[in-house]
Amino acid sequence: MFMKTRLLALVALTAFTACETKKTDDSKKHKEGEVAIAEVSETTKPASLQTNVEGIDIDKVSETLGNFIGRNLKTAGIQFNVDSIIKGVREGAAGKPAPLSDADYEKAMGELQQKAYNTLAETNLEAANKFMAENKNAKGVVELTPGTLQYTILEEGNGPVVPEHGVPLINYVGKYIDGTVFGSSENAGGPITVPIDQTIPGFSKGIAGMKEGEKRRLFVHPDAGYGRTGQLLPNALLIFDIEVVKATSPEKEAALAHGALDDDEDLDDDFDNAEFDEQPKAAPKAAEAPKPAEAPADKK
Repeated sequence: MFMKTRLLALVALTAFTACETKKTDDSKKHKEGEVAIAEVSETTKPASLQTNVEGIDIDKVSETLGNFIGRNLKTAGIQFNVDSIIKGVREGAAGKPAPLSDADYEKAMGELQQKAYNTLAETNLEAANKFMAENKNAKGVVELTPGTLQYTILEEGNGPVVPEHGVPLINYVGKYIDGTVFGSSENAGGPITVPIDQTIPGFSKGIAGMKEGEKRRLFVHPDAGYGRTGQLLPNALLIFDIEVVKATSPEKEAALAHGALDDDEDLDDDFDNAEFDEQPKAAPKAAEAPKPAEAPADKK
């Protein structure tokens, strides 16, 4: 069952609670023969357990925690009832039982996540189809594979050409159609070496034939991308801005031929391990595809 949608707010609460539980459990561990420590009463709690710790406003910390939880409730496809969440927090803090058992809660959440995932995948696929159909008529756009792979040249190159099964050195930025960036070579520390045969079909076919110095924008339909697999949004249309720094890397090609290329240098692996910001973002408004991109004016 789909469990990729992470409710970090709930995880934060779980971690916070688990931390407190561990502290409690640790405090109860005594050597054989020792006398258990008596529970402290409300009136005898140390200052650190009272409303404020010296120099820290616990009320503001508490409110900020609640704000963090609220921000992270914006999970794609699931509309939570904030009032019910607040009620649950109050009752949980008071020691009252939850309306669902842990097992029932996990089952319900799993079903909600699966339905949200399916809906998002369908919406993104519709948006991708619409975008590709419109974008193919935009100025400067070349369609390599009907309906699934298009590109436009942002800047001409004049060096060697990237071979079909090559291992070029590139800079890249990967985006969704709403402009949200999901990965870049800059975040990876600079240009990366890519065995293009190990990447998604739209990327490998779109980069082959580029010249050193060339900058190209690829439009990759999910059928030539990750589809419903990987860690990116399901059925998302992907846009890559690619710059070829070096058309081929002989030492990397040799390592690849001998099976000695480090998996960490595989772009596909890099994308599969892409992480979003600590706070999950709402899904791109895929249903409303932006206007097809215009190619830059021809150079004189």
